[in-house]
Amino acid sequence: MGDDLRGLTELDRLIHEPARLLIVTILSTVESSDFLFLQRETGLTKGNLSAHLSKLEEGGYVKIEKTFKGKSPLTICKLNAAGQKAFQGYRQQMQSFIRQTS
Repeated sequence: MGDDLRGLTELDRLIHEPARLLIVTILSTVESSDFLFLQRETGLTKGNLSAHLSKLEEGGYVKIEKTFKGKSPLTICKLNAAGQKAFQGYRQQMQSFIRQTS
C-alpha cells in the first residue's frame, strides 16, 4: 500500500486545498460564474474567496474579468482550458487512488 499512498503526494496542491477544490468543482460545471454566486455556493467570506480566486488565477487555472452591470461592479470567473485539464487530471488521480486503496 506504500506506493498507493505516495500517489497522494502527486496531487495538484493548488486544487487540493478544500476551498479551492470547491471553487474549481463549481466552475467546472458552469460556463462562468459571478463572484456573488460563488460566494453564496461556497459559503466563503468575500476576502477568503477573493484570495483563493487570486491563487487560482496566478496558477493559470481561472480567468477573472471585472466589469460593470449598469453602475454596479461585476466580477466574472471562469475555469480556463488549463484549469479544466488540471481538474480532470486531479479527478483521475483521486479516482485511481480510491480504486487502489479500496
